[in-house]
Amino acid sequence: MNPRLTAALVLLCLPLAACQRDPAPADAAQPPAPAEGAAATPATPPPPNETPAGQRIEADVRALADDAMEGRRTGTPGFDRAAEYVAKRFGETGLAPAGDDGSWFQAVPLLQATVQPEGARLEIVRNGATIALEPRKQFLPLANFNAAEAALDAPAVFVGQAVHAPDLGHDDFAGLDLDGRIAVMFGGAPARFEATQRAFHASTREKLRNVVERGAVGVVYVNTADDEVRNPWARSVQNASQPSMRLRGEDGGAIDTWPQLRASAVVSATAADELFAGGDRSAAQLFEAARAGQLRGFPLPGTLRLAARTRIEPLASRNVVGRLPGADPALAGEHVVYTAHLDHIGTGEPVTDAQGREDRIRNGAIDNALGVAILLEAARELEAGPRPKRSMAFVALTAEEQGLLGAEWFANRPSVDGDVVANINMDMPMLTAPTTDVVPIGVDHSSLGAVLDTAAAEIGVTLSPDPFPEETVFVRSDQYAFVRAGIPAVYLMGGVVGANPDQDPQVAATWFLRNCYHQPCDQVDLPIQYGDAARLATLNARIGRITGDAAQRPRWNDGDFFGERFGKPDPQ
Repeated sequence: MNPRLTAALVLLCLPLAACQRDPAPADAAQPPAPAEGAAATPATPPPPNETPAGQRIEADVRALADDAMEGRRTGTPGFDRAAEYVAKRFGETGLAPAGDDGSWFQAVPLLQATVQPEGARLEIVRNGATIALEPRKQFLPLANFNAAEAALDAPAVFVGQAVHAPDLGHDDFAGLDLDGRIAVMFGGAPARFEATQRAFHASTREKLRNVVERGAVGVVYVNTADDEVRNPWARSVQNASQPSMRLRGEDGGAIDTWPQLRASAVVSATAADELFAGGDRSAAQLFEAARAGQLRGFPLPGTLRLAARTRIEPLASRNVVGRLPGADPALAGEHVVYTAHLDHIGTGEPVTDAQGREDRIRNGAIDNALGVAILLEAARELEAGPRPKRSMAFVALTAEEQGLLGAEWFANRPSVDGDVVANINMDMPMLTAPTTDVVPIGVDHSSLGAVLDTAAAEIGVTLSPDPFPEETVFVRSDQYAFVRAGIPAVYLMGGVVGANPDQDPQVAATWFLRNCYHQPCDQVDLPIQYGDAARLATLNARIGRITGDAAQRPRWNDGDFFGERFGKPDPQ
């Protein structure tokens, strides 16, 4: 199989709005762009769905991916209808409401920012000449959550990949003065870093923290040809008109938006050399050196002028929260939290399918109505059996597609009384061919790995290793918000070992990613394997039960990268 297509299997969790929430395009790979139009669904007969569990899951998927939900975009009536449906199902399952003030819902305050096309500017002033890059064709301004009108004229400094990792012998900022200057950077992190370290240091959150601490007043991200293989510039341009979101604080301002950075933009790969004109290396040569950790930054000659306009407006959404109280009064204040994101991306430009029908609703059957349905079934199994000693909480999250915002809000401000001790997340299980296994992500970071081994053995499912650990999907879905809050987490993907010789789950998943990911054809007529989904729900429930009854709460493994950075001391 083509390695590039196979690698797409693990690119499951990147939000469509990642360039808005996490604007450096190279920070995370994306699935290959879909073919023009929509391909026909493979001629696969509908799989049998003969078990009560599978039938319950299918009913929930059909309800949540119905056209009436209008694609469940955060902040829309369609999302609110989906939230009401999940709350009703939580009640029917026997859970107790655990949102704000005894309701099913936890309010998630947001700001929405939409870049306006007029007034965008990126000019290079050098040697008495001004080079104006063309908006949309050569650069895109990025949303500013702190000022509707942004303008900046300042010297610029190239800071490589903006990585500060002295423990790994790497510092892109050595000898550079960023105070009052614009930081020009590539995405990613040096290839020599171990995968987890690379993912952490490649995140835009860390890059922006680094440049702000050194006094930068603006940022320009520079695409490379490799970036635009993963995420074509045309897709970035198409997405640029979509609003982006941030969490909103009590003062009405956006949380975690770096107001010191007065303006920011991203430059296309075809225009990258304009920024480095007059130097001794091209943008491509500089990027290769940065990836290898062999590049030092340098001041750029002249100045850059940036300007943009943004419409900023408040928005409200909500997480849906249900709770199964623990059976042991001494442990009931500790919670194992199940999560699945309820939101999808709403509607978009019409797409014509192979039969000539137009559809503009992105129903999100697999991403992530299926994950929510599996969460509901796991809740039913836990409620039906002996109640675990610890409490179980179930959260259908908002704004995952906007940058894990609902998860971040809950992880840092849980609406349940007591501690959150573990997270079990379910996001976009691509179950379109029958399998015999499950791929667990994140189990090597904490004692949840041993729990999963036990649970899988008890129900007779094989665990397969992550086939592409270098893609670090563990940091790309809602579980990472819990990890950043110091909470051990695990995320289960669909399997990669086929149950019959005629259907290869890797081929089926690759087809989905290339054709239906964030497209109208992610809907209920896909050949979803509801038997596999029921097995996944049972495995999730068993993980929670073992964790809930254990003498000790889950712990980070000794020396773990995430545990050392985010872990909390064990309670005395």
